[in-house]
Amino acid sequence: MYRSLAEAVRDATARGITLSRLALETESADQGRPVGEIRDVLRRALTVMQGAVEQGLTGNLKSASGLVGGDAAKLVHGPAGPLSGTPFRDVLARALAVQEVNAAMGVIVAAPTAGACAALPAACIAVAEEHGLAEEEMARAMLAAGIIGVFIANRWTFAAEVGGCQAEGGSAAAMGAAAVVALRGGSLSQAVAAASMALQSMLGLICDPVAARVEVPCLGKNVLAASNAIASANMALAGFDPVIPFDEVVDAARRVGEQMPRELRCTALGGLATTPTSLRLVGELARRAAARRSSTGASER
Repeated sequence: MYRSLAEAVRDATARGITLSRLALETESADQGRPVGEIRDVLRRALTVMQGAVEQGLTGNLKSASGLVGGDAAKLVHGPAGPLSGTPFRDVLARALAVQEVNAAMGVIVAAPTAGACAALPAACIAVAEEHGLAEEEMARAMLAAGIIGVFIANRWTFAAEVGGCQAEGGSAAAMGAAAVVALRGGSLSQAVAAASMALQSMLGLICDPVAARVEVPCLGKNVLAASNAIASANMALAGFDPVIPFDEVVDAARRVGEQMPRELRCTALGGLATTPTSLRLVGELARRAAARRSSTGASER
């Protein structure tokens, strides 16, 4: 296993292979599994992602708390907004759709986590659909995303409890950005540049779940991460220089996480989680849960 993404990129550049191919070879060697088996796993994951998008876009889902549900369909079928009819609107709708499936306890792919599961599939699937790309091309893009995730995990973490939402949403945005560059035929260096820019712009993002549920503001943060992925990929493909190398950005994110108060790291003790409305919702949801338990107990008797 490579010690850094920079080392992996140097090797891949010398051999003239893509980021996706590098990811496939690295995963095969690391797990001792044939590349065909890894491709099969990716295809199954992609099928689950596509299913989550389709389910979420129906507008029929509601989380148990009632805080989340139906918004993806509103974005597609509601009154026309400034992004109506654009591919970018489709990215946002798909991000909402997948996160709504997660909030409703549906089946998703934790890429890289359940709380940040929507950015990568939203960006990847929407761009592929817009350009008429095949599933095999999407699977290769997922490989590019995967190796970005590997080097984040090796140097740092995906856990919001450790690094705040920059660890979850930031990682998802970086992975999504690399995937989109791969989908559009960008170079290895452009994919890494996109990942670097995406993570840079999410440093310091806190985790402050309202009523201690991965629903609000997680829904909006997944939309933010997907938007960031698309923007960073577009800038990288246009030749933008990220200035700070990817490995250094990950190290900086780790230091920011270490400096972040525990109240802002998925404890529901800071940020939006401590607003009057959030505290009111905590009480309401607790009373509702108690009433259900009481009703269930009475029926059993």
